[in-house]
Amino acid sequence: MTFPQTALPLRVELNLAGTWTDITHDVYSRDQIRITGGRADEGTKVDAGRCLMTLNNRGGKYVPRNPTGPYYGLIGRNTPVRVSVLTGANYLGLPGNVGDYASTPDTAALDITGDLDVRFDGTLTNWGATNLELIGKFTFATGGRSWFLGMRNGFPHFEWSVDGANTIQADAPVAPVIPPSGRLALAVTLDVNNGAGGATVQFYTASTIAGPWSYLGAPVVFAGTTSIFNSNAPLKIGDAVGSLGFTSASGACHAAQVRSGIGGTLVAAPDFTAQTAGTTSFTDSTGKTWTLAGGTDISNRRVRFSGEISSWPTRWEATDVYTQVEAAGILRRYGQGTSPLASTLRRRIPTDPALVAYWPMEEGASATQAMSPLPGVQPLSATGLQWAADDTLPGSAALPVVGSTASISATVPLATPGNWHVEMVYNLAAMPASLTTVLDVSATGTARRYLVRVQTGNVQVQALADDGTQIGFINATSPDFTGSWSRLQLIVATSGSNTTMNIVWVTIGGGGLTLGSTFAGSPGAVSRVSSPFGSGLAGMRIGHLSVFSVANTDIYYNADTAFNGESARQRMERLAGEEGLPLAILGLGAELIGTQRSLPLLDLLREAEDLDHGILYESRDRLGLAYRDRTSLYNQAPALALSYHTDIVGPLEPVDDDQHVRNDVTVARINGSSARSTLDVGALSTQAPPLGVGRYDDSSTLNLYSDDQPAQHAGWGLHMGTWDETRYPVVRVNLARSPALIDAATTVKVGDRVTIASPPPWLPPDTIDLIVQGYAETLSQFEWALEFNCTPAGPWNVAYLDDATFGRADTAGSSLAASATSTATTLSVATTSGPLWTTAAGDMPFDVRVGGEVVRVTAVTGTTSPQTFTVTRSINGVVKAQTASTDVRLATQPVIAL
Repeated sequence: MTFPQTALPLRVELNLAGTWTDITHDVYSRDQIRITGGRADEGTKVDAGRCLMTLNNRGGKYVPRNPTGPYYGLIGRNTPVRVSVLTGANYLGLPGNVGDYASTPDTAALDITGDLDVRFDGTLTNWGATNLELIGKFTFATGGRSWFLGMRNGFPHFEWSVDGANTIQADAPVAPVIPPSGRLALAVTLDVNNGAGGATVQFYTASTIAGPWSYLGAPVVFAGTTSIFNSNAPLKIGDAVGSLGFTSASGACHAAQVRSGIGGTLVAAPDFTAQTAGTTSFTDSTGKTWTLAGGTDISNRRVRFSGEISSWPTRWEATDVYTQVEAAGILRRYGQGTSPLASTLRRRIPTDPALVAYWPMEEGASATQAMSPLPGVQPLSATGLQWAADDTLPGSAALPVVGSTASISATVPLATPGNWHVEMVYNLAAMPASLTTVLDVSATGTARRYLVRVQTGNVQVQALADDGTQIGFINATSPDFTGSWSRLQLIVATSGSNTTMNIVWVTIGGGGLTLGSTFAGSPGAVSRVSSPFGSGLAGMRIGHLSVFSVANTDIYYNADTAFNGESARQRMERLAGEEGLPLAILGLGAELIGTQRSLPLLDLLREAEDLDHGILYESRDRLGLAYRDRTSLYNQAPALALSYHTDIVGPLEPVDDDQHVRNDVTVARINGSSARSTLDVGALSTQAPPLGVGRYDDSSTLNLYSDDQPAQHAGWGLHMGTWDETRYPVVRVNLARSPALIDAATTVKVGDRVTIASPPPWLPPDTIDLIVQGYAETLSQFEWALEFNCTPAGPWNVAYLDDATFGRADTAGSSLAASATSTATTLSVATTSGPLWTTAAGDMPFDVRVGGEVVRVTAVTGTTSPQTFTVTRSINGVVKAQTASTDVRLATQPVIAL
């Protein structure tokens, strides 16, 4: 790749009324574009990204209130902006919306009815979407269903149809590991007749479509042979199915292949890297014509910043008029919001499309009625309630307590007659001695009233006709859902010419019971809900009363416990989805989190980040956030491999300081127990110098799910805080001088691993191994410089079973039993603590570090200490004689991961 000798192919765009508009010609070349993102050197949280640039404003174009300006009414506060460099390999850009796809029409060659082989190579931001479309020949039109490949809940998913109407589904038995770069090649083969009376689906992965391919789990075998329906659907990539309701692939597709037969004849082979940027139609190597639709494009755009411009300050001097803008990433806007989110029940219940009426009852202490968040629903009238008196239900704000003369009543807008469902939460200490009405529901059907009444050892539900005649009855002598928060449901549904009514109790966070009966007639629709309560129900807590126009809904489920026990990833994905915030997640984020508290959105997201020890940061390629979990940081392959002598600009500045030292770590669970972990021996121990560094304590309170977690988190915090390695805070790269690095360097994300080989002789000889925490970037006509803010990668190297490097346990204590010259090929090693070193030939070779020199052990002999090591010397370039008692350790010392 040759770096442009004219001007850097910069592109600056504003999103004006939904269209990206190129304003590069107005960006002053006299001033550099300066971009920052990620964590600062001293930071523990990612800051909002910043992009500084100067715009030519001689014509008043960038004055939002200038009515004569071409952008009048189109720019203002929080105008989206992106900065790109057009260089590197081309790809098919997939915005991820409905209608964004590349397609080729149906042809005879694509009408495969037998064995099939499909391959997709993409760099996506949403590999982990619940349901994801990648490539398929599949529509819901008559005769349109053949097959498609996608993802479901993180697992590759394949569907095909035999008859064009019904589908057979197969999911990979294991989930693929998505590289930090987001690039993965995925393949599936369908053997319609495996020779054993069945059909076989096999999934594969590779780093690119060029392979080599690896099996992704065992084959998925189906009884009976099969075939693929010969549909008339086009072959699509991206929004491959359309009306299926899956998420469309977002990011880049590099290439795809469809083969007739497993490893057979190519019948479609779009290679988007071989196309010219801006092309909207092309012919692939098999003669298929591909056309782009929606927002897809062929591009080599490397987006360097996506953000918003909140202000347009205009300056002028002499004949020059200019606007210096400072765009910010999305964290700036979300960080300014301080209003806590409503309770999980209050947020969740209104999302049910069948909801007819709803009263959260989360009013303040001086309330006289309960409002409804639904338009057109009148407030619930109430007397005798002590408002905001109980805040013990995790999924709710404080709820009222029933007094001895309390009552409630509310009118329900009439829905279409049919099935309905009434539900509420309550907490009743004990059943009343006499039969007392908890709920009185009026309806327009055959039964005009439904009375739910309780007493000790007895629960009754009566369905009463207009004249008061009982036409339906439920009597239960066993239910006693008292002493804790519960949900009460009354469900009425059509059953032929009859009506079925069910009463359901659910202990929140526990089990439940359903009882029912049937009577002749129709359900009608709910018109009113009320309760006279009575002295026997005094002290009962109530709230979140709702009416639905369906027979059943699970909308309360999990929201009532404030989603206690969901994973960090689930918490983030759910919150982002509820708020319409784009969020790409790398990794499982499997650490379990406690109840969702009433905090601002960003605080809740960062609470999950803290718990999982991952990194929440801003996406470069779109206005949104990204999250990579802790496990995605483990044992990474380098995203960027540099050489000190050819790629580094300016001096490296190693730092040995105490900035991140923490040798006394305490972690507490919110409203739970705590644990403490200390390092009491060693160079970074709590001992006073010179035996240690003294005490550096740290304490944190995390929203953990259980009291089993604090000890693990304290141990991990101690591990991270006592990693003894030099820091290299800033790594500078000039892409104008090293254009061969552009493709790799422009994919580096926060949390990626960067290595620097061949450090200068005055530094330790080992390859410098780093994790990127933040970055700064400078762009101008002839300059493109990157600065990575880094921390050591070493503490993220964790133990993996059966791994040649990370699957080994280190010695508990070993040292040289005798001195050795710089050329000696055997070493005498004494074990001072723990078991002896392995002598098994199958465990060789492995590397150990002795006095800063890495030596490779090819054999170990001896069944008692000291043992004899046969070694190859100076693996890391260090040549030196070694003295007796020098410590001997594995060169790579992985730890047990959190």
